[in-house]
Amino acid sequence: MPDDPYYLIRRSHIPEVIRKTVEVRELLQRHPEMNVARAARQVGISRSAYYKYKDVVRPFYTAVQGQIVTLALTLRHTPGVLSDVLNTLAVFHANILTINQSLPLQGVATVIVSLDTHEIGDPFDTVWAALRKVNGVEQVTLVGQG
Repeated sequence: MPDDPYYLIRRSHIPEVIRKTVEVRELLQRHPEMNVARAARQVGISRSAYYKYKDVVRPFYTAVQGQIVTLALTLRHTPGVLSDVLNTLAVFHANILTINQSLPLQGVATVIVSLDTHEIGDPFDTVWAALRKVNGVEQVTLVGQG
């Protein structure tokens, strides 16, 4: 285990100062002419709070953008579900590297998909949400990235 491991945590459970640090970073990216003091003031944190957390927090989608990601999907054993998942990934220009599917048990199958995210133009959250909306997808889980 690394000395300083990473954790995935829901945005709603993160302290407000950390969420606002991400907001400052996004403001600075959208408005290059804006300085840190103004952006921090606009979102309601101090400059020192921004500098304290700016290098240790970032949205999930930026962590997986441009990398190889492995997802585990639990799919209902219904014709066309896997095809719909693959078509959804194609819409976002995900390059599928591997697909492994288990035999269906109790009406569901697990599919492990590894994909290259270099060509995905949208935030990965958008891809994730689209996969979860596919009819027949029970669950989507990030297995790994590298």
